[in-house]
Amino acid sequence: MTTAALGCTVALSLEPMHGWGIGQRIDQLSKDVFRVPQGSLYPGLQRMLRKGWIRAEWRTSAHNRRARYYRLTRAGRRQLETEASDWRRASETINAILRFRLADGDV
Repeated sequence: MTTAALGCTVALSLEPMHGWGIGQRIDQLSKDVFRVPQGSLYPGLQRMLRKGWIRAEWRTSAHNRRARYYRLTRAGRRQLETEASDWRRASETINAILRFRLADGDV
């Protein structure tokens, strides 16, 4: 799963939302560190739809416009749990390596 897909699944685990809202939520949650361009977001959402991680339906937005809303499926929640666990393990390993290098004084 890409970083963008991970961000999308985290955002959608909070509530169903439309594509633009997903991008905004990722920006908000990451404090603007991970920005997902719209040109990357929508193809990623299509891949996630094909994998069955999300579902989509047309609704009227808060601005009274027709928008495609996405929601996380059970399979998507399971995938998010797996990916989050893998991400934590990898992050902890990299942090341990960095601590070792910093303690050794080679940085």
